[in-house]
Amino acid sequence: MTDIIDLSLVETDLDALADVTGKVAVLITEEGGLDPAGRRVNRLTRGALARLGESSGFSDMKTGTVKTLALPAGLTAEEVLVAKLGKAASIEDARKVGAALAKAKGKEALTLCLGSHRRAAEVVEGVLLRDYAYRAQRTGDAASVPRGAVQVMVTKPDALDSAVADLRAVASGVFLTRDLINAPANVLTTESFAEQMTALGDLGVQVEVLEEAELERLGMRLLLSVGQGSESPSKVVVMRWEGGEGAPLALVGKGVVFDTGGISLKPAGGMEDMTMDMGGAGVVAGVMHAIAARKAKANVVGLIGLVENMPSGRATRPGDVVASMKGDTVEIINTDAEGRLVLADVLWYTQDRFEPRAIVDLATLTGAIIVALGHENAGVFSNDDAFVDTFLSAARAEGEGAWRMPLGPGYAKLLDSRVADVANVGGRWGGSVTAAEFLHRFIKDETPWIHLDIAGTASTKSETAFAPKGATGWGVRSLDRLIRDMLET
Repeated sequence: MTDIIDLSLVETDLDALADVTGKVAVLITEEGGLDPAGRRVNRLTRGALARLGESSGFSDMKTGTVKTLALPAGLTAEEVLVAKLGKAASIEDARKVGAALAKAKGKEALTLCLGSHRRAAEVVEGVLLRDYAYRAQRTGDAASVPRGAVQVMVTKPDALDSAVADLRAVASGVFLTRDLINAPANVLTTESFAEQMTALGDLGVQVEVLEEAELERLGMRLLLSVGQGSESPSKVVVMRWEGGEGAPLALVGKGVVFDTGGISLKPAGGMEDMTMDMGGAGVVAGVMHAIAARKAKANVVGLIGLVENMPSGRATRPGDVVASMKGDTVEIINTDAEGRLVLADVLWYTQDRFEPRAIVDLATLTGAIIVALGHENAGVFSNDDAFVDTFLSAARAEGEGAWRMPLGPGYAKLLDSRVADVANVGGRWGGSVTAAEFLHRFIKDETPWIHLDIAGTASTKSETAFAPKGATGWGVRSLDRLIRDMLET
């Protein structure tokens, strides 16, 4: 797994600033004000920071941009990185500043002067999240580009220590999710994915892997129908973190390690991106890692259905009728609408076995949600207003875009089948909603439930504020916050 950057907290040492190597970062307020470290750097650079603060270039700076003073006189450091961040800055602004500084530092070591800034923790969070690169498939020099350490100078490092420890834990979960989603399908198979989840036992997570024979005995024929055309065995991984009391919160993830579409074969163009169709399972894995790493006082179960959707002589055909674990029969009209089949069985099993207080499922489920919301927001569907409001508040607090979408019997009716209890697709219109309604059918009436369609947010073609292009890790932070808000307060 990609390691979190080497980051340390130290007490501000004004005398040491002249001899710091690598890069130094300081903050200037909107009014051009500097903290003691900034004033010391300003004196050492003969007023360069003050001049910058008074310039039109500074007044035009947007939050999340960085100005660079190269080879500053009076300092050993190669560069001084300057960011604008006022004392009344928002949490999100502080995170963006940290991310921008992490990007600007490159491979060099960084001394980040935060003093007593009230948003110091959020700046550090931005640094941790942005200092990431997936290099597992590179060779030679590209495989191990140096990542300079970050030293954070603050007035009271002890007061920030516990907050930063939790931020490290959550960032490590985000990085695990990114690594899983970025991995190619010949590397991240159903078997290797399950093996990586077994390694979470080192953090205290109880992990069990259900193999095909057990899945058949349980009646998970929808899930098995998706994977039966592949040489890779289908699996369900069950992860339990028991750090609290009472019924657990359940997280369920779609883990299609590669999706050709099956017999309903996808076009060749862009099919290489279907390595990310296990994104929902990747987020569940990242959350379980995060809460275990920070020793969350909560009971959480995470279940992921791992399959590969391939065409072969054994593959499910359009028009086949398959019985679910629940007992409902499903007419599989389109084998490329496979993720909902995987989730249906795992959702039912989760409720039967664990009787959770609430359940959240995550899936890169539909292209329709990208048409509706682009890459800025995940689609959120729920049968419980209070539960979904708690989640949406958590997502807002973490700056992860999420937008509630509708459900209703009119959409569910579009899934009527001529030959079975339900069809797996409902036609062209409202595709993300009918997919959610299919899953809704497998939620027991008394169970609060949220479905997150993360097809647009799990991986992007361009970089975001907190991640390079590729996997974003969207959802790990929001769900970790949800767990704190629901179970740990």
